[in-house]
Amino acid sequence: MSRIAKRFAQLQRQQRKALVPYLVAGDPDPALTVPAMHALVAAGADIIELGVPFSDPMAEGPVIQLAHERALLHAISLRDVLSMVERFRQEDSDTPVVLMGYANPVEALGYERFAEHASRVGVDGLLTVDLPPEEGVETSAMMASHGIDSILLLAPTTTEERIRTICEQARGYLYYVSLKGVTGAGHLDVQSVSDKMSLIRRYSTLPVAVGFGIKDATTARAIAPLCDGVVVGSALVDCLVANFDDKHPAKVPEPATELVAAIRSAIDTV
Repeated sequence: MSRIAKRFAQLQRQQRKALVPYLVAGDPDPALTVPAMHALVAAGADIIELGVPFSDPMAEGPVIQLAHERALLHAISLRDVLSMVERFRQEDSDTPVVLMGYANPVEALGYERFAEHASRVGVDGLLTVDLPPEEGVETSAMMASHGIDSILLLAPTTTEERIRTICEQARGYLYYVSLKGVTGAGHLDVQSVSDKMSLIRRYSTLPVAVGFGIKDATTARAIAPLCDGVVVGSALVDCLVANFDDKHPAKVPEPATELVAAIRSAIDTV
């Protein structure tokens, strides 16, 4: 059983929801990433989504776009991201880590080489935003052969037929984009999410995590009853950079861990 499957099984037994924070590797400083990953776990994170810096992050709003730009100013590559996961694994062998990004960096490295390297350092899942499921069948099979789950996206505009196709290919968990827009948008529609969850459940027993609109304890509490996990991204990324101490780059800002802890507390009331 994979780390992702084990974690969701454990949460189900405990009748708890998964908390999945997202941060961009190398932002705002490479020295912060691994300590931040550990600090987020200590604050209540169940799975870490680690963004791979890319020059054209088309699904991202301005907060995460800027995070990618800052990371690229530090010349953070996919190999660097894998090295960060390897360092994280030296102290944490249990928390699932999912890399979230775009196809180009993996393509440049080579899918087989990436899968071998990622598996070796302890990556559990890969979410490739711009790789449609129709074009990702072979890639997903290759990742699976190395024990890496392909996490696929569903959106408010996804048709029922396409939901069925995506659910057949997905592994680990499904990521539901809660709104029509980019990361960080603020028009979360809880009823729309509820309606779509019912449709998704017809075609998959995989856990479903919801993101793209979770910014605080209030929004997390509203969404958590409908799904198996909540993803917090832009709000956390913004908090990390806004409170970053460049004199102590490895020091994790307290407001960031407080945000995660508050969301943890909120969804534990569900």
